[in-house]
Amino acid sequence: MYPDPKRWQIGLVGYGEVGRILAEDLRKQDVKVAAYDIKLGGEQQTALREHAAKFGVALASSHAELAGSVDFIISAVTASQAVPVAEACAPAIRQGSWFLDFNSASPGAKQRAAELIDGASGRYVEGAVMTSVPPYRIKVPLLLGGGGARELAPLLVTLGFDAKVASDRLGVASAVKMCRSIMIKGMEAMVIECFTTARAYGVEDAVLASLAETFPGINWEKQGAYFFQRVIEHGRRRAEEVREVAETVREAGLTPWSAQGTAERQAWVADLADGGLFGERGTKEFARSADWRTEADRILANLKRS
Repeated sequence: MYPDPKRWQIGLVGYGEVGRILAEDLRKQDVKVAAYDIKLGGEQQTALREHAAKFGVALASSHAELAGSVDFIISAVTASQAVPVAEACAPAIRQGSWFLDFNSASPGAKQRAAELIDGASGRYVEGAVMTSVPPYRIKVPLLLGGGGARELAPLLVTLGFDAKVASDRLGVASAVKMCRSIMIKGMEAMVIECFTTARAYGVEDAVLASLAETFPGINWEKQGAYFFQRVIEHGRRRAEEVREVAETVREAGLTPWSAQGTAERQAWVADLADGGLFGERGTKEFARSADWRTEADRILANLKRS
């Protein structure tokens, strides 16, 4: 493997929003990038192939083909697929190749994935993405964990990542991420439930005024619109992540009442979005309303119809 990471062949498992952003920012540096996504065999493959062609990303036909041809793998898939991806890549991974797990999975899941990669002579490092990727792109705050974290961190910084070591012990970085998500994803779900209910009773202005008095540092109108946008667009992925959050809570010995409720609300909004309630997914207008009331009214009208 080359000592200069910009000469690596980097493989992305998962070519969704995060994978495509990383691909674009790496290709701007002339770093070689390959990718694999299970969607390449389905209805969404056209858009993925067009993006890959535009940015010069080579597409692999399987996990094994990708893992066997790259120096560094970034796994950026849905939370439930973190361990299956490690299982699929492990048999073909090159000896000494890095495997960065970008996924929002529980500490236990990260430890199981690490056993698979390290057991196949790869080098597993967990990564905890600490906020939404799109505003920061490749410079999104990233916590690393595991035995190879300190060695990998400066190499990632060279590639443009904002990577910091959380712990040499596997699972710590993920625990930070998961505990944060109890609050952040929970707030998203609570805002949608609170604001939509307030709208139904016609008391939203009074509720927002009260929230602004209690939490004056938050612009509740703007934050509410953003939370609605993100959950409408990414509620399915968020629900999966929060189920991993719930598992993290269970691993600590607690019953995840809040996390379970959050996952259900996120999935409920995702179901409505998949049903077309908020418009056609993939269009510029989808999940981009600047006023949360527009989306709350759609939800309320749908409830009346059903």
